[in-house]
Amino acid sequence: MRRAKLASVAAATVFEITVEQGAVGQPAIVVPDGPVITYGELHELWEKAVLALGAAGVKQGDRVAMVYPNSAEAIVLFLAASSIGVACPLNPAYKEDEFRFYLEDTGARFLVVPPGQAPEARSALPAGARVIEAKLEAGRLHVNYSDQGDGEDSQSVQDGEDTALVLHTSGTTSRPKRVPLRHRNLIASIANVVHSYKLGPEDVSLCVMPLFHVHGLVASALSTLASGGTVVVPEKFNAMGIWPLMQATKPTWFTASPTPHSLILSRVREDRPPGSERLRFVRSCSAALSPAQMAVMEQRFAVPVLEAYGMTEASHQMASNPLPPGPRIPGSVGRGTGVEIAILDESGAVLPVGAAGEVCIRGRNVIDGYENNPEANASSFVNGWFRTGDLGTLDADGYLRLRSRIKELINRGGEKISPREIDEILESHPAVAEAVCFGVPHPTWGEVVAAVVVLSAPATEKELIAFCRQRLADFKVPKRVYIVEAIPKGPTGKVQRRMLAQQLGAA
Repeated sequence: MRRAKLASVAAATVFEITVEQGAVGQPAIVVPDGPVITYGELHELWEKAVLALGAAGVKQGDRVAMVYPNSAEAIVLFLAASSIGVACPLNPAYKEDEFRFYLEDTGARFLVVPPGQAPEARSALPAGARVIEAKLEAGRLHVNYSDQGDGEDSQSVQDGEDTALVLHTSGTTSRPKRVPLRHRNLIASIANVVHSYKLGPEDVSLCVMPLFHVHGLVASALSTLASGGTVVVPEKFNAMGIWPLMQATKPTWFTASPTPHSLILSRVREDRPPGSERLRFVRSCSAALSPAQMAVMEQRFAVPVLEAYGMTEASHQMASNPLPPGPRIPGSVGRGTGVEIAILDESGAVLPVGAAGEVCIRGRNVIDGYENNPEANASSFVNGWFRTGDLGTLDADGYLRLRSRIKELINRGGEKISPREIDEILESHPAVAEAVCFGVPHPTWGEVVAAVVVLSAPATEKELIAFCRQRLADFKVPKRVYIVEAIPKGPTGKVQRRMLAQQLGAA
């Protein structure tokens, strides 16, 4: 009877379309040097986790913050927390002040952590909130909490309209905004990913991205589970150990931002290396993939490299290049995947094919609005469309090309310059491994172009500027090129252009 009651909690929720899709004995989660969890075992673990959270006092709508590295616990506890309350996964690398902001901003009433770990998150916990410790050991979920809840009364039925997950925007152009993702949003996005890549029970996904972000959670983990496949979850991405791991697990696909892809490529010098035998495709998302890097990846892996386009407010995926025989276009993020995409002008009018404007989207995966942020909602929605803040174009076949974040456009005397265009020119130089351009103040022009580059071979600033001058209009050519060892990025691999502009522009 207890099991039947718990199953009803998952009606129309993420759990219903993930854990219940796989065959009972099929591996659902594989942790390298750790447990292998079948779908039957995952169902039982979810059930026990829901009971334990309920006994600790979690009720419908309660915010449950979780601080875990990539692990089976991170997946099990997300499924349980989103079934009975609202999951709020946080980056374990945060410092105490960062934890304090996110815990207070989400209104977390519970903090779930591994036993004896996450001291800074515990110290930042608001008054009245409770700590719950949870760990998987020998196939069992051990849960400890200091206060007894009211258990039975806390188990409320969730449905598609309930919020399952709360994340924050990256905050690269403003203060992080709170993004509430409903079960129906996640279900729609998961279905889009599964359909886009024809995922099935025979697929094995290697989870490279963190599970506290929408890329790793939705694309790598939940979409794989929704298709009845197997997700391999190493605790931490390690480029040194990636190929032995691939040889041991034989993934059929994996997804990451360009930075991990570049690190993976740096560990191999041969085409089709051991561990890539079963690969069907490789996916790239969360930041722009240069055509040059895409070409190298396709040569090394000997499979299609599919660039996609996602954001938190869309429950991750919005567009993707298709699997063969559909054409994949370097420099494009592909067509809308179950999502309508339009290019709008500043007034909200739809622009014709080929015209540059703001990329706007609508679909069941898109949020209804930010939480408690009427100002952001007023500026982010127009005529039923969500404004992504990205500048782009659509061609006649519906392929989307992104130029830049609108707020990152460089305005040189009225000429609007897309920094990504200059990035790609610099990255086509044989000595440049990575490039990022941005605007810096200028007394006459308002802004001029500057760039930072990471080199793979010797080159000088003068040589790189001359290279750009041969390929770009004069007003687009960088006035300064800073040569650095590494370019700072956020946790999902996104370049912090505005931060670079502040740091290096001031210098």
